[in-house]
Amino acid sequence: MATKHEQILEYIESLSIGSKISVRRIAKELNVSEGTAYRAIKEAENIGYVSTIERVGTIRIETKKKDNIEQLTFAEIINIVDGQVLGGREGLYKTLNKFVIGAMKLEAMMRYTEADSLLIVGNRIRAQELALQAGAAVLITGGFDTEDHVKELADEKDLPIISTTYDTFTVATMINRAIYDQLIKKEIIIVDDIFTPLDQAHFLRSSDSVKQWYELNEHTGHSRYPVVDGEQRVVGMVTSKDVIGKDQDLPIHKVMTKNPMTVQTQTSLANTAHSMVWEGIELIPVVDFQGHFQGIITRQDVIKGLQQLQRQPQIGETIDDLVSNQMELLEDGTNTTYFSEVTPQMTNHLGTLSYGVFTSFVTEASTRMLRQYKKGDLVVENLSIYYMKPVQLGSMLEIKPNPLEIGRKFTKIDVEIYSDEVLMGKALMLAQFIDR
Repeated sequence: MATKHEQILEYIESLSIGSKISVRRIAKELNVSEGTAYRAIKEAENIGYVSTIERVGTIRIETKKKDNIEQLTFAEIINIVDGQVLGGREGLYKTLNKFVIGAMKLEAMMRYTEADSLLIVGNRIRAQELALQAGAAVLITGGFDTEDHVKELADEKDLPIISTTYDTFTVATMINRAIYDQLIKKEIIIVDDIFTPLDQAHFLRSSDSVKQWYELNEHTGHSRYPVVDGEQRVVGMVTSKDVIGKDQDLPIHKVMTKNPMTVQTQTSLANTAHSMVWEGIELIPVVDFQGHFQGIITRQDVIKGLQQLQRQPQIGETIDDLVSNQMELLEDGTNTTYFSEVTPQMTNHLGTLSYGVFTSFVTEASTRMLRQYKKGDLVVENLSIYYMKPVQLGSMLEIKPNPLEIGRKFTKIDVEIYSDEVLMGKALMLAQFIDR
């Protein structure tokens, strides 16, 4: 039996694209409390079923594929530029393929303005009108309104016309930043990218007996299997340790480990790797947001995913990318030392090296140094910064990782950071290796 939360999510998913929804309406139609409706709508927003726009409300939008994550909906544009909808509300769910800056003569502007694009323009009424006729939405900068016949045209064509108080340059910068952030998200590998799907995964049902475990084990050569109930929800895990010496007629649910750890399809690879290493798990069942079994992810899947991540071309640059690209090895013949300059993006509002970037230097230098000793990836378990002085913009840093202990599975590294031969920070990092 689906929970109320799941019923609401299924109801939202079934709505037609562009439908407006509200907490009160869902609470009334599905006979649930407003608190339950609110939580489900927030979950739907996280999944990408809906988008909430100030002064407009919550609307059902197309769920974007990961391949097109850099495309924004007009609803997202409104939130990015703090905009106000003047007309064409019914088209807010649509995605735009490109945006055009309307800073040229009318004829030239229209050559670039096509269907599914967004024209960013000031109070040029004729340009707004022609853009809508060409199938493009319009974003009016400078806080200007437009004429009633333009709003009516927008309503007629289901193309949003939006007003924002920001100027054209600021708006273009804000939209570019949003697309850039989306590209960074696109690079993050999640469970959905690498797991073994249901039709290729082996599992047992709670109604099966221990005998079925032995049959599956002989067929597949594996020893760990998720256990699902009649509604395809994961209720346990069963391994060779659970069945050895047990009567083969005994039901699986009597010997399985109940309430096993699971991950969702949207869980990040980093989070999954950490859970596997921390708990010493070789296989984790994958579930959807309703808890239904979707497949499995193994340690081998995680290792392949990490290797894929290293080969992936970087499009959007994160702070970790910035640190990695700036840091170079200093060959001095004795200790391993890396150096890097403190650039403006690495600083806080005081103009000194930020705490987060300091942490990135520690982990990046330690990881690089450990590759000389052992192949494989690391999962950081604990990182303690126990001394840190302000490091000003433009300083040249020397990062010196010193391995205190390198075992088969664990490592402990002391890291010192200097600037002009003055000690600026010390940290201790504990990590585990992810082995095959």
